[in-house]
Amino acid sequence: MIRPAEALRLVHINRILFRHGLDEVILATHLFRPLRFLYFVAPWHWFRRKQGPRAERIRKALEDLGPIFVKLGQIISTRRDLLPQDIADELALLQDQVAPFPTKQARKIIEQSLGCSIAEVFTQFDEKPLASASVAQVYGATLHDGRNVVVKVIRPNIIKTIERDTGLMQLIADLGERYSVEARRLRPTQLVSDFKRTVFDELDLVREAANASQLRRNFEKSELLHVPEVYWQWTSKQVMVMERISGVPIDDIRQLASHKVNMQKLAERGVEIFFKQVFVDNFFHADMHPGNIFVDVLNPENPRYIAVDFGIVGTLSDEDKRYLAKNFLAFFNRDYRRVAQLHLDSGWVPAHVHVGDLETAIRTVCEPNFSRPLKEISFGQILVRLFQTVRRFDFVIQPQLVLLQKTLLNIEGIGRQLYPDLDLWSTAKPFMEKAMREEVLLDTLISKLPGEKPEWLRRLPDLPGYIEKIVRDAAQGRLSVRLQAQELRQFQKVLKQGNRRNFFTTVGAALLICASVIYGLDGYQPDIIYGAPFPSWLLGVSGIGLIFLSWFRD
Repeated sequence: MIRPAEALRLVHINRILFRHGLDEVILATHLFRPLRFLYFVAPWHWFRRKQGPRAERIRKALEDLGPIFVKLGQIISTRRDLLPQDIADELALLQDQVAPFPTKQARKIIEQSLGCSIAEVFTQFDEKPLASASVAQVYGATLHDGRNVVVKVIRPNIIKTIERDTGLMQLIADLGERYSVEARRLRPTQLVSDFKRTVFDELDLVREAANASQLRRNFEKSELLHVPEVYWQWTSKQVMVMERISGVPIDDIRQLASHKVNMQKLAERGVEIFFKQVFVDNFFHADMHPGNIFVDVLNPENPRYIAVDFGIVGTLSDEDKRYLAKNFLAFFNRDYRRVAQLHLDSGWVPAHVHVGDLETAIRTVCEPNFSRPLKEISFGQILVRLFQTVRRFDFVIQPQLVLLQKTLLNIEGIGRQLYPDLDLWSTAKPFMEKAMREEVLLDTLISKLPGEKPEWLRRLPDLPGYIEKIVRDAAQGRLSVRLQAQELRQFQKVLKQGNRRNFFTTVGAALLICASVIYGLDGYQPDIIYGAPFPSWLLGVSGIGLIFLSWFRD
């Protein structure tokens, strides 16, 4: 049931879609399709000025709909495996620029959250915010010990706004999946659900601060990346105080050139940072777009990255990490059969898919890339094309893989902008080999063997992983055994035979005991047998009858 406020908001959304010439989006739905002829006879359609491309109109509509829809567009832009190229590129241009809320409100939130006055914490607090985004606002300040800091404050009443807008998004997504085949292909309800979870995660600044602290610890002794320090005594769910950094924005190429920064080294270090996070630390910053990355230019020959905004991070399971590394290595060895088998082994593709069909599809995507120099191959674009191609095999996109794809695209784009001749593979390979040295060593030895390699030998490097999984599942009580029907019948037959042997053994032992007892009664005397009581005869005959019945039943 739509409430009045939601109904008004829905009308507002439709009005903005019409304003940007997205009438076809509304009229293409099952609900309005019978009225589609009105679109062509309406006077405003005759005299409407020619508008820009479809993708540009979608971006402008999202900007007019407000900050929550802008953030949705940003997140959707990472799903290049689902979106047309033009829309994905245009949505990537969305900027989270939102009108600031009053500083008086920010002060009140800070004081309520920290339980003290602004003056008790800061000697100086800027009245004008440094930045204003959809979820939070950032101010510059100075602590009493002279350290310069930034103060991040969650917007007031933001939860109510998010719940209202995401509720409408869910409603629109449900209608789209119900009435549009194209919408179902884009999986809008899943996208909205993932978006809602991401936005609500960003509302907890303690969570973001913990992410920042973990990343800082991972690069504590490294010259590759600087992560600002979190001041935990002044951090809460609604307020976070961090070290203030100064650096050149990563996309300001002109300023970097004026400082004579070594661009090749800067580009290669960006790749190193990404692969260290993924294949060594297993904890990566998943929002590394140019607005969150700066460069420390104090030593231009040895430049260092600076990262901010840690609301979205990603992790991989050991299995995912190992499979990814093997996929990359197999890809560059052009072993498409191996790539296909890895997709099946990892569970990313259902077991009923034929490995040969998947191998052919992957070869179609990957082989054209090897006609170009290695430095021109785009990991990110290949990953996108693979996701698009194997989707027809019921390929299940894992959230952590989507974050990885998004981050890889950002890093690769930045790297090639800084240094167009960047050879991504030569920079990345040592990190992947280090992450799976034993498996890589076995793969290398097997590849050097002459002749055709049997399948069991090709899968030998995976054996330690399989054994580890079996032991872990058994320890956790998750080990299951599946028997085929024929195997089960054979097992039942063996079990019956075993039971019958046990039965005869028991009866035989009982008869032997009886014979011994009778013989012990002064030897064998026919009179004893003939003169036995009736119950004894009945017991003996019944026992023999049971033996014959059991024999014929089996």
